[in-house]
Amino acid sequence: MNDYSSKLLESAVSELSRLPGIGKKTALRLALHILKEDKSYSENLGVSIINLRKEVLFCNKCNNLSDADVCGICSNSKRDETLVCVVEDIRDVMAIEKTSQFNGLYHVLGGIINPIEGIGPNDITISHLIKRVNIENLTELILALPATVEGDTTNYYIYKLVSEFDVKITTIARGVAIGDDLEYTDEITLGRSILNRLPFSDSH
Repeated sequence: MNDYSSKLLESAVSELSRLPGIGKKTALRLALHILKEDKSYSENLGVSIINLRKEVLFCNKCNNLSDADVCGICSNSKRDETLVCVVEDIRDVMAIEKTSQFNGLYHVLGGIINPIEGIGPNDITISHLIKRVNIENLTELILALPATVEGDTTNYYIYKLVSEFDVKITTIARGVAIGDDLEYTDEITLGRSILNRLPFSDSH
C-alpha cells in the first residue's frame, strides 16, 4: 500500500529528498510545512528557485556566484586587486568574507583534484587561474584549500604552475583543523589563519 494519500505530495517529497542531506522524513516535513503556509509562500519559493537556476551567473573573473557578469567583490574598487585568495567553492568565499580580515579578490576553483572521484586539473578552473596570474598584476596568491590529501595535491599542482611567475605564494596558517571545511571554522580562527599566512614552500 502506498504511504502517500496524494501523488502530488509523493512527487514533492521525492524531489525534495534529492537535495544533499535531505532524507525522506525531512522532505515530508518540508513538504507539509509548505502546504501549511499561504499560497504566496510556495509561489515565492518556486519563483526564487527558478530564478536562481535561470538568472544566477558565475563571475567571469573569479568564478564566484553573481547577478552580473562580474561579481560585486571583483567590481569593488576598494578591494586589493593584487591579492588573490584561491578557494575550493563559493561557500569558502562567504566564510572568509565573514571574518572581515581579507580585502583582496578571490578565485573559486569549483573543486579540488581528486583522482578517486575522477576530478583532474582540467575539471576545475586552474587554467583560468594561471591566465589571471599571467595577465593581472598580482603580488600574492593565497592558497586556502582544505588541509586534506586532495587539498594539498591541488596546492602543489598550482604551486608548480605559478612558481615561474613573479608572485608570492602563501597558504593560510594551519589553525584550521585537518580536513575541516572553511565554512565550519569559526570566524576568529579563520581570520587569524589568513592574517598569519605563511610562504607556501616553508609551510610543509
